[in-house]
Amino acid sequence: MILNGKELSNIIKNDLKKEVSHLKTVYSFNYKLATILVGDNLSSKTYVKMKEKACREIGLDFTLVNMSENSTTEEVLKTIDELNKNKEVCGILLQHPVPKHIDETKCFNAILEEKDVDGVNTNNLGKLFINLPCFAPATPLGIMLLLEHYSIDLEGKRAVVVGRSQILGKPVASMLLNKNATVTVTHSKTTNLPELLKTADIVVACLGKPHFIKTNSLKKGVIIIDAGYNEGNIGDVDIENINEIASYYTPVPGGVGPMTIAALLVQTVKAAKTMLLKK
Repeated sequence: MILNGKELSNIIKNDLKKEVSHLKTVYSFNYKLATILVGDNLSSKTYVKMKEKACREIGLDFTLVNMSENSTTEEVLKTIDELNKNKEVCGILLQHPVPKHIDETKCFNAILEEKDVDGVNTNNLGKLFINLPCFAPATPLGIMLLLEHYSIDLEGKRAVVVGRSQILGKPVASMLLNKNATVTVTHSKTTNLPELLKTADIVVACLGKPHFIKTNSLKKGVIIIDAGYNEGNIGDVDIENINEIASYYTPVPGGVGPMTIAALLVQTVKAAKTMLLKK
């Protein structure tokens, strides 16, 4: 069975559109998501346009701050500080990746926790790891929303996460743990990966290597979450014979990708509502 992220993201966006419309009618709602784009990375520009389009679709304002490739860490921090103080900005997103000379972690941590709708501030990450309410990284949250929508019970399941990035592999492992799955985190240096994959009830592939995982290394009935997105719309899992192996799987594209933006919108509207309550 396909875990259709595109379909679910449209359901979420329609619900959020109604909610934003209601908030605009009842309250003085004029909040917006601010995105900082440093440099001219073409992929980043594409992602930013997708996020802007999604915001506009649900009636949420959007502002883009374009900064030069040569911007310094201090200049990015100054921009973040201005957005932190802006009472119309409910969410701040620093588009990843930034140029190598910029201290990305320092910039992420400068974003106010309550405006960190992309879940990259280490305060939010720390709360996530100990299962406290927080803003989570958007892609892991999107994965969890997808599993919840399809009523997939995670308790007691063996999950193997292939990838250990700060914004995907590690947080999704924590979120699975918080749902009582038994989680193993693997990566490119793991020596016995094929053996571990054979034990998995759930595989989350987020390594960023096209067709790295072969279906013949998975057990029958496995749930495959392919969070990889490589050139040519190729995921991290080779889907040959996938219907004979998997009980559920996410297609690439149309699986995890749309859910990332949906999760970002969910958290942005949540941040806006929190600001409304503080008025």
